Amino acid sequence: MPRTTLTDVARQSGVSLATVDRALNGRGGVKSHTLARIVSAAKSLGYLPDDAVLASPAKPVRIAFLLPTGTNAFIEDLAAQVARQTLEGVKVRVERLSGLDTAAMAARLKALKGTVDGIALVALDHPLVREAIRELLDAGMHLVTLASDISNVAHQGYVGIDNAQASRLAGYLLGRFLGPKATGKVAFFAGSLAYRGHLEREMGFRQVLTTDFPALEIVELREVHEDRQKAETETARLLDRHPDLSGIYNAGGATAGIAAALHARAAGHGMVFVAHEATANNKALLLDGTLDAVIDQNPAAEVAEAIRLLMSAARGGEVDVIAPQMRVIFRENLPGA
Repeated sequence: MPRTTLTDVARQSGVSLATVDRALNGRGGVKSHTLARIVSAAKSLGYLPDDAVLASPAKPVRIAFLLPTGTNAFIEDLAAQVARQTLEGVKVRVERLSGLDTAAMAARLKALKGTVDGIALVALDHPLVREAIRELLDAGMHLVTLASDISNVAHQGYVGIDNAQASRLAGYLLGRFLGPKATGKVAFFAGSLAYRGHLEREMGFRQVLTTDFPALEIVELREVHEDRQKAETETARLLDRHPDLSGIYNAGGATAGIAAALHARAAGHGMVFVAHEATANNKALLLDGTLDAVIDQNPAAEVAEAIRLLMSAARGGEVDVIAPQMRVIFRENLPGA
């Protein structure tokens, strides 16, 4: 007589093979009435003995995503992806924090001790935050940084692009757009250099201009705290002081504010403008010629990777980060979604 398989149990109980596998291996995510039907089918087919009692399914892994408030469209995309990617066996929630308040971030991290199994954090690289993370890790919790890393803390990993490489790419694009004998003034915008990622983007941008385009001069560095209105105001002031500005690299959010100021001065089509993320607004700016290129990372892939890492760590598995890939988006290769 052929041996009974999981496929036989699935056919008998009228559910999928994957559901049977989760039910009989205690991985959770199966409704109680479905579990009873599967167990009954397995016993009737001889796959389980009549007196078999299944172990309770593993408790769901609890994960909190701590994302900054503000008008950064990429952060909004991350939050939306968390809602879309909730999986069986994991409970995920999003909390919003003041993006530049290190004391508030440290306090919230400490308050989460024991309430969740893992945290995905867009981190401020500050002693208060680092010490709060160390306390959580010492308590057996797990943490990954998202989009911007933190130094000198042995957390479970960083999920995001190489920011120094991204900014070198931005500088290279800007220089190439300006031509083989690129000369003139350029400006650098950041959300905040309190983010290690934005600091790394400044360093990489300066490095590639120094080595490959030495005739380009960075005349201004502006931190706009991911605020569109502040970005618009600062860009207007920048253009007042440097009407001969040749290019702008925005390493953070608030690209819409910079674009609004360029449009108001009719300067958008006479200047090279490179930014980050293929958000809906940035796609429109590529189409109308305000933006020349954006360096994009995939928020869906980053959220999925953060959840995978934290689930694995919480269940005692291996933690091996798969680095997301960046891509350059122009008007001619706009992604469809």
